[in-house]
Amino acid sequence: MTAPATGGDTGRVPRVLVAPVTVTPTKPLTPSHVKGLLWVDALYKATALVADVDLRYSLTTYNVTGQTLGFWEYLDRAGPRVDFATLGEDEIGEWYVRYQAQPQRPDHRALLPYRRRVEQTGWVHPASARLVDLWVGHYRALGLHDPGLGVAQPPASTLAETVDTLASRSLCLDLRADGGPVYLDATRFGLPLRQIVSPDGQPNYLACALRELVPVAAGYDEVVLLYDRELAEDYLLLDRVLTALGARVSREVVDRVPIDGVVRSSRHGGWQGYTLSAVRDALADGDADDAAVRLGLRLYFIAVLGRGTQQSFRVEQLRAAVTRAGRLLATAPRARLGEVDRFLRRAMGGHHYVDPYRLTSALLARHGRPPVRELTRLVLV
Repeated sequence: MTAPATGGDTGRVPRVLVAPVTVTPTKPLTPSHVKGLLWVDALYKATALVADVDLRYSLTTYNVTGQTLGFWEYLDRAGPRVDFATLGEDEIGEWYVRYQAQPQRPDHRALLPYRRRVEQTGWVHPASARLVDLWVGHYRALGLHDPGLGVAQPPASTLAETVDTLASRSLCLDLRADGGPVYLDATRFGLPLRQIVSPDGQPNYLACALRELVPVAAGYDEVVLLYDRELAEDYLLLDRVLTALGARVSREVVDRVPIDGVVRSSRHGGWQGYTLSAVRDALADGDADDAAVRLGLRLYFIAVLGRGTQQSFRVEQLRAAVTRAGRLLATAPRARLGEVDRFLRRAMGGHHYVDPYRLTSALLARHGRPPVRELTRLVLV
């Protein structure tokens, strides 16, 4: 993690951009997704109390990747008569698993009409639109900030503009004129070339992130990139490129959650019975109120599980966290004047943003007077 430079105008509120990896609307939300979303939500809301913060979480930007477009093309080809708007998360997720099991992927000619529709209108396939509608309900139930899941949010620059900007700073190798791909070139930093656009013009996830961040990153005092370890190489590249363009970048690695000791990608299945819908159903059996459930979820997925992958998801531990959250809310004293601000700043660790782990784990401390009620109201629900 790279600490930001200090300085600037005395008394000026710092500007922070939070840019997490997005969950593509192709499958149900799993414990790994929930952990990342809660982490981002706590960071964003807490930082908003001490800084001028923007959260960039655009599904539109990443819907042009081959992973998403290929799934949509498969659905239209394999299920032309299916009304995807009536399906549940698990059912759409099963379609996604079947798609990922296909031995071949559609070529660029099949994907091009889909990509054009997304670029020109922000169009979303009915299956993904259905998932997003269900996710909005989850966000509302969990008290998550909705960054505009159902709203078309195109990236700040076109692919051509982004490549031109990178080329002007010798940060890419553009071979399209000769029928080749575009490579991100961070070899000056000791990093290998990374293809970001295929020879047929298909951008990958990293190209989409660059489109979103290259035009705006340098305008913030700190850019916070959040991602899981499987994307570490790409996000290290993104860090180096944005830094070369004048941004101050910090990276937060939030690992996925094992299920029965194994970290699986959603594309392979294994999430049945562990989706967010299933987790919510498991918690509905208890007598905890909404505030305790929301706080308990954050205590468990942030403070208990932490950044790493040491512990598998266990619903009984989650229930215990909800019970403890209820006790904290019932017994916490009223915060003294200025205590919330001091508590938040202690959790910043020399950055312009609040560290969610420092924040939530401090609420479980046996000493001190953590302002549980106030932070729950302002940040954690």
